[in-house]
Amino acid sequence: MIDRLRQMAIFAKVMDHGSFRGAAQELRISPSVVSHHISELEAHLGVALLYRTTRKLRLTSEGERLLAATHRMLEAVESEVEALSATASEPSGELRITVPSVLSRSPFIDMVADFIASFPRVRISLDFSDVRKDLIDGGFDVALRMGLSAKKSASSRPLRVIERCIAASPAFMAEYGAVVHPKDLEDLPWMELEQLKNTPVVMTRGEERVVVQQRVSQVSCSDAHALYALARSGVGLAVVPAYLATEDLNAERIEHVLGDWRLEPIQMYLEWPTNAPRSGLIRLFVDEINKSDAQM
Repeated sequence: MIDRLRQMAIFAKVMDHGSFRGAAQELRISPSVVSHHISELEAHLGVALLYRTTRKLRLTSEGERLLAATHRMLEAVESEVEALSATASEPSGELRITVPSVLSRSPFIDMVADFIASFPRVRISLDFSDVRKDLIDGGFDVALRMGLSAKKSASSRPLRVIERCIAASPAFMAEYGAVVHPKDLEDLPWMELEQLKNTPVVMTRGEERVVVQQRVSQVSCSDAHALYALARSGVGLAVVPAYLATEDLNAERIEHVLGDWRLEPIQMYLEWPTNAPRSGLIRLFVDEINKSDAQM
């Protein structure tokens, strides 16, 4: 069948040019090869497709029917090839990404939104979870991870740091009195994020560095949004991403305790399968997200 399709295409080129020689020049084959293919096609169909003279070619009625059908076929193929070429030049496909749930209301969403706007043919599936999911077992293309330090490997890349703060309600701070130094926090009621349980709170100011020895937490929570809501309700102190408290801080519904001290930030980094191709949607996403101007 492939040979017949080739012969039909050659037949159409012959009639488009009105000569075997013209078709041969465009197809970069000899006129004798063109003639051979036309003869083979006629023999297969059992009909004459054209009458040949030394000066011109004339289609038979069967030739007219086949030429019309061949032109329709070639136009359909050429149209599809053009469409596929356009698709190939514009990234398309699906990316499955696992993300810590605390980032569902973070500037990371703006980064993803910018990517979606730039590449409308790429479908994004975001899985927000407080459970750290395995890339391969979960069928994910990219994982956004968080930690006090970024994983260093050929299949990972640091993204941004997330500034943290100690949050508490104004009523809570009024109840427990003035706090002027990190050591003053050690006997206050603390709450903690389950994923960072028993992680020391390290605070710095200039050259000074203090490790806060918290008393045993009364509340442990696996969700950072819930932890922050409890802090805003006056339950206790909580270390949370600073962006969670921005609006409440401006509205004086929350306090950044010892705001002139800095906590160790959390590092965000992207991770992907080691066998991911160097050119493809995964690397495109990683590169574009790193270009984003969104600030954490």
